[in-house]
Amino acid sequence: MATSSTPELLVLHAVRLRGMTTEAEAAARFGLDADAVGELLLDLQAYGRVTRSGFAGTSGWSLTDAGRTEGERLLAEELARSGHGPFVRERYETFLAYNERCLTACTDWQLRPDGSGRLAVNTHADADWDGRILDELTVLGGVIDTLAAELGSRLDRFSGYGDRFTGALARVRRGEFSWVDRPRADSCHTVWMELHEDLLATLGIRRGEEPVPPAAG
Repeated sequence: MATSSTPELLVLHAVRLRGMTTEAEAAARFGLDADAVGELLLDLQAYGRVTRSGFAGTSGWSLTDAGRTEGERLLAEELARSGHGPFVRERYETFLAYNERCLTACTDWQLRPDGSGRLAVNTHADADWDGRILDELTVLGGVIDTLAAELGSRLDRFSGYGDRFTGALARVRRGEFSWVDRPRADSCHTVWMELHEDLLATLGIRRGEEPVPPAAG
């Protein structure tokens, strides 16, 4: 049976993964009751673990340093209690093997050679260029779907990444091109980067201290 996380861990983790989030977004991330999440965020604010702020016309909750530390402590305790540390690390290494491919695909979706040795904005007028990228994202969708299923069978909060990625890709194939890399939405890039952050947080690895990724098969 998969390990289920406590509401406090899930709320702190939702805020970390999204960077800045509303009560509704934090609740939706892990299927929690919105009113309960709102109350828990106020409790966490009283303990100095989250703060509410606004920026460029948006407002929401974000982690304080104390909240990040507490979230990492809870994640480490959960991982140790579950006994799945080695399994998660193996799947993290699999993820790393494909990470550069996803970043390259998203960059190629934005920019492409203009024929003079320079890069220009991709206008999506070249069906062959876009088709190659979509084929690559389809492969990566299979990778993230498998990883999420395997991880989610051990730690429940990892479930759903595959559905979110392939859901975004389906929108792209219907002509909603921004869903490859749309910010603050469940685009392919957002979901992939969120899983990356989830794995780093779970394993207690800091960005910049990651191992050299193995080659993808």
